Amino acid sequence: MRFSRKLVLEDGQVYEGYGFGDMRERVCELVFNTSMTGYQEIFSDPSYTDQGVVMTYPLIGNYGMAGEDYETEVPTMGAMIVREYNDEPSNFRSAATLSEKMKQFGIPGICGIDTRKLTRSIRDSGSRLGLITDAKTSLEDAKTRLREYKIPHDAVSRVSCKRIWTASGEEKRYHVIAIDCGMKRNIVRAFNKHGCKVTVVPWNTGVSEIEDLKPDGIFLSNGPGNPVDVQEVIEVIKKLRGSYPMFGICLGHQLICLAYGAKTYKLKFGHRGGNHPVRNLSTGKIEITSQNHSYAVEEQSLKGTRLTTTHVNLLDGTVEGVACEEDRVFGVQYHPESAPGPQDSDYLFDCFLKQMEEGREHA
Repeated sequence: MRFSRKLVLEDGQVYEGYGFGDMRERVCELVFNTSMTGYQEIFSDPSYTDQGVVMTYPLIGNYGMAGEDYETEVPTMGAMIVREYNDEPSNFRSAATLSEKMKQFGIPGICGIDTRKLTRSIRDSGSRLGLITDAKTSLEDAKTRLREYKIPHDAVSRVSCKRIWTASGEEKRYHVIAIDCGMKRNIVRAFNKHGCKVTVVPWNTGVSEIEDLKPDGIFLSNGPGNPVDVQEVIEVIKKLRGSYPMFGICLGHQLICLAYGAKTYKLKFGHRGGNHPVRNLSTGKIEITSQNHSYAVEEQSLKGTRLTTTHVNLLDGTVEGVACEEDRVFGVQYHPESAPGPQDSDYLFDCFLKQMEEGREHA
């Protein structure tokens, strides 16, 4: 069977394979994810907006797509790149195939390529642009399209909710305002499970609107893109820190650091997968964490910011958590709500609940 699609990298590498999902042409940043399960959650995670995700696990699609497992209603991933795609899932929960959902949301896929070679290339040379196109597209045409591509800086505004919405669990002990920069739905589920009512607000919601909602605490969500592009949220953090407990995950963690005067930088190939060891500096314990980010906080820039480092990545020494006890503000670079797992870091939600309780006592 002839190859129907190909992936062309900006350095001229070509990987030929077969298409699944949508058949449109797409330029996106190539990254890899080392998770062994959870392709549906990866596919629907807004943090992957505009990115082509190379799955290192070789078989994708075999358990289909379950209605309850999406992380967003409208997935915005750039593309999915896999070794072997299975379009006949065996799972009683499956309501559709991965390819069907990719067609629905205009997301192209390519399979049948050497994903091990591609992953090593990204690991060794760093993330770069790739073009998924028809197999007949010439190399010169592909390179031209890659050169002409302009990296967008509006990813958060595209994936954030457009109106305020609320989710309540059985208990409603605390009221959390979640600033949606591209938030995974499992974060809301986790807060509900911990007895919180969650009011989700768009990324550009102003300080007065947030205060009018009378929160017990403010949550800053994950999301796509470069954190310096989200100045509106940074300004909100500056104005509200110290007034309410604050908790940030992933992009939210980076925005907290920027608001306190620290700096961020782009990693060579980022952290993506459910197997990253992180040391909790206060307990000495090592947590296995799920991660998905391209940017990290510059450790040296934290000096003089009133933030202290609380967690460190054992693979590359990057900052994984910060806190300002005086302002009751903390953030982590990884995902304590990750589904499917690991669940080593679920205690962080309890830490936030404790801060909100203390805030009530001192009100």
